[in-house]
Amino acid sequence: MWNGILCGLLAGALWGMVFVVPELLAAFSPLEMAVGRYIAYGLIAAALTGRKLPALLRRLDRGDCYALLRHALSGNIVYYMLLALGVKLAGVAPTSLIIGVLPISVTLMGRKDHGALPLRRLALPLLVVAAGIACINIDVFSHSNSGATGELGSKLLGVLCATGALLCWSWYTLDNARYLKRNPHFGSGEWSALYGLASGLIALLIGAAALAVFHADVTGAAGAASGRDWTSFWIVNSLLALGASVIGNHLWNVASRRVPITLSGQLILFETLFALLYGFIYQQQLPRPLEVAAMVLLASGVLWSVRAHALDDAKLSPSTTHGAG
Repeated sequence: MWNGILCGLLAGALWGMVFVVPELLAAFSPLEMAVGRYIAYGLIAAALTGRKLPALLRRLDRGDCYALLRHALSGNIVYYMLLALGVKLAGVAPTSLIIGVLPISVTLMGRKDHGALPLRRLALPLLVVAAGIACINIDVFSHSNSGATGELGSKLLGVLCATGALLCWSWYTLDNARYLKRNPHFGSGEWSALYGLASGLIALLIGAAALAVFHADVTGAAGAASGRDWTSFWIVNSLLALGASVIGNHLWNVASRRVPITLSGQLILFETLFALLYGFIYQQQLPRPLEVAAMVLLASGVLWSVRAHALDDAKLSPSTTHGAG
């Protein structure tokens, strides 16, 4: 289980980059960012799979194809479009903290799964997490200039988009973990490669349709006048696809197989902590007192939940002797 916890933490560190990229590519729309990222993801996944791809595709059955389709949409393309729009309209901190509600939503939704702890055992850690989320939201809205014309409506729309991203990712997290546990015929790396290929193919189809409709805004005079740097666009999206999608998703698939679903919900919170850290670095500012309190509370809640699961795992596992083989 501890290997799974480490993999979940590293995945969160890589996923945290996702919240800063919309700031780096502010000239591009959420649709363009999603299409670019997942086309790059599909190409990298195809290159890494190489000659094994035909044999891998032959092993797919109808259930696998349906799972890949729904996971690619809910966990990748739709989720990222909503997240990017939330960051553009509401900012990095509120969007990342709305996504930070995942530990609570996933824990509640997965409370009947095998290996899940009773909610009474997780009540206090979840309350600590909720207190951390309350701190950051109080800080964000107390420092916002909501009196400016149109800013309040824009912020509310951003919050709605971030909430939609939360719902997409919550459902994907549970469905993906359950599917991997029920279907061990694909390794974590194999499933991540197939997931990337499915996401890339869907993104390519969406991108082709969007280009057919809005080609003048991209390739015409309006596109040239925008001054958008397409070279930077593809470099940033390729790095994001490699780090957050290829490596991050592989680490998360490993974690999903090794930890109970309620604990995987807690580990997702590391994504929020790293997103906040990257946001502070990008904005070149130190966190305010309420932001520090929020991060401490969130980390404490996660560690508390980890300890509760570790104690439960120790009770269920037979004692072993460790030594050189």
